[in-house]
Amino acid sequence: MIRAVRVLPPLLLAATLLTGCGTEKAGSGDSGAPADQAELAAKAKALGIAPELVYVTDAAGFTLAQQSVGVQGDDGFSAAYTDRTGAVIHLYTDHLRYAGQHKYEVTEKDCVVWLEGEGGVSDAVLGKALRAVHRPTAGELDTLLPTPDPAFTDGEPVQRGDLPTNGDGGPPDNSVPTPGL
Repeated sequence: MIRAVRVLPPLLLAATLLTGCGTEKAGSGDSGAPADQAELAAKAKALGIAPELVYVTDAAGFTLAQQSVGVQGDDGFSAAYTDRTGAVIHLYTDHLRYAGQHKYEVTEKDCVVWLEGEGGVSDAVLGKALRAVHRPTAGELDTLLPTPDPAFTDGEPVQRGDLPTNGDGGPPDNSVPTPGL
C-alpha cells in the first residue's frame, strides 16, 4: 500500500507532462527565417497560385486549417484559420486591382490581402490578424503548401495503364450518331 502511494505522484506527473504533447501550432518554434523563394515558387505554382500572392497571418488562438489552402480567383491565395469554438478567419489575396473593396484589407508590394471572419470573430481580432499579415517563413511554408508531386506538375495527364482500351472502363464514346442511319 505504501509503495503504491509513492509511485502514484510520479505517474500523475508523467501523465500531466504528456498531456501537452502534440499541441504545438504549425510553424511555431520557427526561427522566423524567410522562406526560400524558389521553394515557395515551386509549391505555389504547382497549385496554380502566383508565388507573390502567398501571405499568412497570426491570430491568437487560431490555427491554419491546412485543407483550406487553395487558389482565390485566377491565381490568388486563400487559407482559413480556425479556433476551438469553430470561429474562422478567412485570408484571401489577389492582384492590386481588387484593392479598396474590403473592410479588413492591407495592400502589400504586389497584392491586396483581406480578411473575413465568421462564427463570431470580433473586429478587434480581425484588426490584430490584419496587422500580423506577412510572407511565410521557412517553417510556415512547410506546413502551408504541400511539396508538389513531380508526376502531376509536368502538364501532362497521368497515364494509369490499368484501364481497358474499350468496353466497360474504356474511354467514353462521345460521337454523335447520324440520324436515319
